[in-house]
Amino acid sequence: MQIWVDADACPAVIKDILFRVAERVQMQVTLVANQLMRVPGSRFVRALQVPSGPDVADTEIVERLAPGDLVVTGDIPLAARVLEKGGDALNPRGDFYTKDNIAQQLTMRAFMEELRSGGVDTGGPAAFSQADRQRFANALDRHLARRRPAGQ
Repeated sequence: MQIWVDADACPAVIKDILFRVAERVQMQVTLVANQLMRVPGSRFVRALQVPSGPDVADTEIVERLAPGDLVVTGDIPLAARVLEKGGDALNPRGDFYTKDNIAQQLTMRAFMEELRSGGVDTGGPAAFSQADRQRFANALDRHLARRRPAGQ
């Protein structure tokens, strides 16, 4: 198992958590972005820069993804593609996308886009908080504990 990060919009504090986890559990973490990403010098962390363009990073992640890999993303359509390929998807606020909730999330996303295109101010997401950071770290730790073979 390895962790893929849709890194262009991922908060820096989440990347820092992932960098520490990579070292602690000695697991590959790959940040995928269409801009140059600075990562710590570690054999477990790498950055992959892809060309600019709609969904280029998403496609790269899905193509490289193996079943059981984890993808950290706030992008709901990417999460749906990850689930279809047998991966797990976790958003930066600590919520997993699942086969049970992805259809509803895609529908809500489309509805909100329709409102915005009609000129309705839907506001943006709430500011990223300390509670979000903690929820992410806890969800990641629980996920890794379930996925790691016994004794590791």
